[in-house]
Amino acid sequence: MAILYWVLVWAMVAVAGKGQKTVPVSFVFGDSLVDAGNNNYLNTLSRADIPPNGIDFKASNGQPTGRYTNGRTIADIILEELGQKIYPQPFLAPDTTGSSILHGVNYASGGGGIMNQTGRIFINRLGLEVQVDFFNITRQQLDEVIGQEQAKEFLSKAIFSISIGSNDFLNNYLLPVFSVGERILETPDEFVDNLIEGLRDQLVRLYKLDARKFVVGNVGPLGCIPYQKTINQADEDECVSLPNQLAMQYNEKFKDLMNELNERLPGAKFVIANVYDVVMELITNYQHYGFESASVSCCRNGPFSGIVPCGPTSSMCADRSKYLFWDPYHPSEAANLIVAKFLVDGDNKYISPINIRQLVHL
Repeated sequence: MAILYWVLVWAMVAVAGKGQKTVPVSFVFGDSLVDAGNNNYLNTLSRADIPPNGIDFKASNGQPTGRYTNGRTIADIILEELGQKIYPQPFLAPDTTGSSILHGVNYASGGGGIMNQTGRIFINRLGLEVQVDFFNITRQQLDEVIGQEQAKEFLSKAIFSISIGSNDFLNNYLLPVFSVGERILETPDEFVDNLIEGLRDQLVRLYKLDARKFVVGNVGPLGCIPYQKTINQADEDECVSLPNQLAMQYNEKFKDLMNELNERLPGAKFVIANVYDVVMELITNYQHYGFESASVSCCRNGPFSGIVPCGPTSSMCADRSKYLFWDPYHPSEAANLIVAKFLVDGDNKYISPINIRQLVHL
């Protein structure tokens, strides 16, 4: 049996090595936008392991997996568009060991942020630093499974996807109960600078662990999600200005950071996923993309539809494909599908300096 196991492992590596340019392996870091089920294994208030979450996720026959949407995440769809048929498993899943890590690993966690203190309202979550700590474990496992040199080559061709930062505003700086003192002590400039420094530290750590191809998302238009519109009593066709201003302020310095890392880290390629402009395009022209609403979530709870998360007692829209938002915080699978395609094959307005398909072939 041991001999058969190693034969299978080396066969997988050989196939990955041959097909890496067209079928990449992905290591996914981030928050609830790309969590594939890590929070299922945490004692946390941020969970998506209850219906109707996952109702359209074919791989689980419509059962919830811990994904914060009705179907696939953006990370899932991007890999499908590139020809990958196996989704990276959550790091905390007990069977994410051995040869399974050769299909990539998902470290993302609902409620997580760049800062360690972000998301403490949920009690438990994995911040970016912890996620990179966990990748370090995977890195050592790769050496054991395929050998040091093979592992380094394997990682140089893998895609490292990072989608994080929204919670640092939504569940930290903009959350009065926990952040009034912090907001008094820190100006928006100081807070954004701290976020950029924290992101820089973790991206450099990944580079030192042999990551080379990065797709890093900026922060989307936070003031346009149903949650922010509800708590700020914004009109249906209006976005809340402060969250969007903070997001744009962060995104400007984020772009400078990506340019800096591209210049000073030899052999690395950092690609900017301009999530802000992609999502704003969908919100502004939602009817063009086949949506009936870009302001109300499909899964909702009466007068609290913009605040209470999606769950078994929620009501649902008649056609889930017609809603840009699945719940008060997260896009629907239909929206994720459009965003993913913009990032895989889009132009420099939405993904730069090259798109993801070009990065894979690089």
